[in-house]
Amino acid sequence: MALPRFSLKRYFFYVLCLTGTLIVLLNLLREDEIWHSMRPHPSQPQAVRVTGDMPKMKLDWALKSKKPTMRVLRTRERVRKKLSSEVLNINGTVSLGENSIDQDPSRRPWYMKGGTRRPYPAIRTRNTGRRLAQLWPEEAAYDDRVTNQLMFVPSDYNKTGSEHPLKKIMIPHGMAEAKIGPDIFFQQRCPVNTCTIVRDNPDDADLILFKDYITHVGRRSYNQVWMLYFLECPYHTQSVKSALINWTATYRRDSDIVAPYERWQYYDSSITQISQTFNYAANKTKKVAWFVSNCHPRNQRMHYARELSKYIQVDIYGACGSLRCPRSQSQTCFDMLDEDYKFYLAFENSNCKDYITEKFFVNGLGHNVLPIVMGAHPTDYARSSPYRSYIHVDEFETPKELAEYLHRLDRDDDLYNSYFRWKGTGEFINTYFWCRVCAMLHDDRPPKYYKDVNEWWRGDGVCTTSSWREHDLVRPQNT
Repeated sequence: MALPRFSLKRYFFYVLCLTGTLIVLLNLLREDEIWHSMRPHPSQPQAVRVTGDMPKMKLDWALKSKKPTMRVLRTRERVRKKLSSEVLNINGTVSLGENSIDQDPSRRPWYMKGGTRRPYPAIRTRNTGRRLAQLWPEEAAYDDRVTNQLMFVPSDYNKTGSEHPLKKIMIPHGMAEAKIGPDIFFQQRCPVNTCTIVRDNPDDADLILFKDYITHVGRRSYNQVWMLYFLECPYHTQSVKSALINWTATYRRDSDIVAPYERWQYYDSSITQISQTFNYAANKTKKVAWFVSNCHPRNQRMHYARELSKYIQVDIYGACGSLRCPRSQSQTCFDMLDEDYKFYLAFENSNCKDYITEKFFVNGLGHNVLPIVMGAHPTDYARSSPYRSYIHVDEFETPKELAEYLHRLDRDDDLYNSYFRWKGTGEFINTYFWCRVCAMLHDDRPPKYYKDVNEWWRGDGVCTTSSWREHDLVRPQNT
């Protein structure tokens, strides 16, 4: 019997197929391990998948007075595609799948409700040895990196048989919830838990956490980290001078460890809207409500609300209005909000960068009303909120113009309900502050410090006493 004839072409084809298969398998394994550290920048355009017909809605407030030309539309689309492709290339986006919103919740990360997925040790590149996880502001300037930090474990953390020495976090004042010892890191099931809380001996501490203000703790030890922890806005915090701060922990997205009031997480980043069966406008007879007690804030919110009330019903409850609903009966007050009102003024007391508090997340999004927001810049709300879940006052040139749009929503149930299609697409996650502090202490980040932390915290452009619309118009002329 004649032997089969050797074919160089066939041999090359087989080798090529085998190589391609190996490359695909290696990429799949690599993506599975690093998915948590590589997510799309939330402020970039995202695909919106919906079921049913979307009503016509106000999509671009900035261009409402002018109809964009075809050239402008083409340019905008090219930019959108370019940004999307760049994000995919840089961050290696991994979707949870076509029907991920219906998948078993246990497949979600450990920090989500019902989630059990724990992080792998961080992967490092072969050439430089640099870890791929993006944990610090200089590594992901437009992201808050919260979930990256929650899913970070040092590459050698589980590979050594010897015990890791406990990192000591010294808290000189405040934060009563942080009891002395390591218990809090085990109670919260932190992936990196080899830390302990101390209240004395600052010289031995790896990190000293200053809550709200700096106190004298002696000279800084070698390689010791000093971290400033602020939750209030610059107007209501101490001026920090002559303090060599290494890390910051605030609500700002450019903090080293971001501590937001709430953190929204989609189940699938490609699904930001789903159809709803509930009519959020049904049986509601009142227009706008507001619960408020501070009548003289810096951002002129009272003046705006009273001007708005000239054109639409605005019911103000509390010390600043004529209606009463005591805090001792808060549940009754919020039940009334859900049942009677279509809109809620989620106005902050200051217009500062990234300053978005429970007034929006809890009082607004936590109830079946459409929040009207004032506080942070419109782009900050866009990065931190579910898609199409609110209306920003700076989308309109005047309170009268806003009132006209609210009347339109009041008449059109379909348009009004389109602002609730975010419900069910994700959840507000626990950001596990202490877990992230402990994990970051185990990272081999090069030493850093703020040349002037006071300038970073309250410098030019951080806050404005006017609207952001006016601020953005004036600032380019002054720069």
